[in-house]
Amino acid sequence: MFDKILKSGCKAEESKLRTAQRLINLMSLFCILSWRVFWMTMLNRSAPDAPPTLALTATEIGVPDRLVNDKPKARQKRLSHYLIKIARLGSYLARASDPPPGNTVMWRGLSRLTDIAIGALVGGEFVGN
Repeated sequence: MFDKILKSGCKAEESKLRTAQRLINLMSLFCILSWRVFWMTMLNRSAPDAPPTLALTATEIGVPDRLVNDKPKARQKRLSHYLIKIARLGSYLARASDPPPGNTVMWRGLSRLTDIAIGALVGGEFVGN
């Protein structure tokens, strides 16, 4: 699974870097990102009732709260609640019959969440000036 995340999510094989040192640096970063996506996916299945701060930053908790509407019967806001919100940003439908989100939708959701958070940060700097 880790290899699939590295190849499909990070698109590690499409890198155009020419020096070994640059490739090592890029692969180091990709390994960390791939591990985090895989870890979050498995954590959602093994410890859904953990506090969200176990795996997510304050931004990763706050942005989905503003972007993704809660379902009417939303439980306590535990880790699985936020990981499903992140997966929904990656096109997870969260229907009652759906299996837990997988690595692909977690990757897409986390990627989209990161883009939105960076955009909000940069936009806030321009508005503040």
